Amino acid sequence: MHVHVLSFDVTITDTSPASAVRAPATGAPAEQTWTPRLWGVLAVLCAVLFLDGLDVSMVGVALPSIGAELGLSTTSLQWIVNGYVLGYGGLLLLGGRTADLLGRRRVFLAALAVFAVASLVGGLVNDGTLLIVTRFVKGLAAAFTAPTALSILTTSFHEGPARNRALSVFSVFGASGYSSGLILGGLLTSFGWRWTFLTPVPLALIALVAGIALIPRDKPAAEGGHDLVGAITLTGGMLLAVYTVVSAPDRGWLDPVTLGSVALAAALLIGFVITENKVRHPLIRLGILRIGTIVRANLSIVALFGSYLSFQFMMTLYLQDVLHWSPLKMAMALLPAGLLVAFGSPFVGRLIDRYGTAPLIFSSMLSLSLGYVWFLATAGDTPHYAFTVLPTMLLLGGGFAFGFSSIMAQATDGIDDSEQGLASGLVQTSGQVGAALVLAVVTALVAGGAHGGGGDFGEFHPGVNLVSGVAVVGLVLNLIPLLRRTRSALV
Repeated sequence: MHVHVLSFDVTITDTSPASAVRAPATGAPAEQTWTPRLWGVLAVLCAVLFLDGLDVSMVGVALPSIGAELGLSTTSLQWIVNGYVLGYGGLLLLGGRTADLLGRRRVFLAALAVFAVASLVGGLVNDGTLLIVTRFVKGLAAAFTAPTALSILTTSFHEGPARNRALSVFSVFGASGYSSGLILGGLLTSFGWRWTFLTPVPLALIALVAGIALIPRDKPAAEGGHDLVGAITLTGGMLLAVYTVVSAPDRGWLDPVTLGSVALAAALLIGFVITENKVRHPLIRLGILRIGTIVRANLSIVALFGSYLSFQFMMTLYLQDVLHWSPLKMAMALLPAGLLVAFGSPFVGRLIDRYGTAPLIFSSMLSLSLGYVWFLATAGDTPHYAFTVLPTMLLLGGGFAFGFSSIMAQATDGIDDSEQGLASGLVQTSGQVGAALVLAVVTALVAGGAHGGGGDFGEFHPGVNLVSGVAVVGLVLNLIPLLRRTRSALV
């Protein structure tokens, strides 16, 4: 289902592009005028986020058909997903910083063009290895489009009501893209898995042409340089870390190769920290990590993405492999959460304006925790859909709707425009790498608890216990500042 969001309390009174991005010089921030061009810029950014969600979920549904036609084993099939994660999670920070240094418009459009070409090639190849390579390249492209799109958004909309409203619209399209991909993937796979790769191509080209016409030109950073040593150590360390967490469940956590990869990744990341403290123009200004709200936002998105995506992964396995549901029936079962995010996110911006980000993120973690606890309390070995699964998905959808926009707003609030790419890349990296880490551990727990038996959910319980713990940690993390604020108000 493709959700269109058009109803906002915005009056269009000026059509000049400058008025769309000009901040007031003095006094309290005025309500920003949303010009037609500004709406167009937001539409392009939303379309690209929609494509990212659409692509990920469509390919996931098509994996069995891909394996049957290309003769790929289950181990090989996982790299169609993990290849994307490697490219995306490993280069997000570099993508955000590159946009700050070279210009957001230039980097965004170039990466979008690469995404379109990789999609086309992926739909035409007949070799499994080449298909995995195209997924890695698409991950690389997304590592540049995602933080750049968010930094274009946060620099085009004034901090406050306008930015919060734009972030709400932005998250609607991410959720609707993923939800649409689940259903569209099931339909397209019946005609052939290649259509799940080819369908995004014309959409990406349309977004590219619109972006060229609408996104205003921006100048690269007046000062700064390319921290090559920092880029190499960070990118190498992140790629190796993500590779380790996605391959360890198959190889073994105590395997010498796994341990060696962990040690090398740690050495590269330590080398990165040392480098950033010495170079004149660091890739990451480490001082940004001294801001409590930014650190909390990055940890919160690990709890949100890590628990939500891992639980959805387990439900996909259970519904398709154990209950033998069709991909389309499975997608419809999980759809309520995506619809709740899509329809609920437009209102989150107004709630942020009224209450701030902290209470909403706490509410998000509370909803997630209650969802997992309800599932554990009622599932048993054969969870009933209407009594257990549906209420859980509604609670998780509500938690995601409250949390995503609020965390993104908290992660970029108060950050100078010159570092918006860094801040947005940092929080998205935390979400992707954190989700990969939690999912890797969940996969290991599920594999270790497997004992067969049709319709038996028991083997998945250890994984649900883990995601519940991750959500509760996020809840406690965001409860502490609220308690401190309440205590200060009473004093």
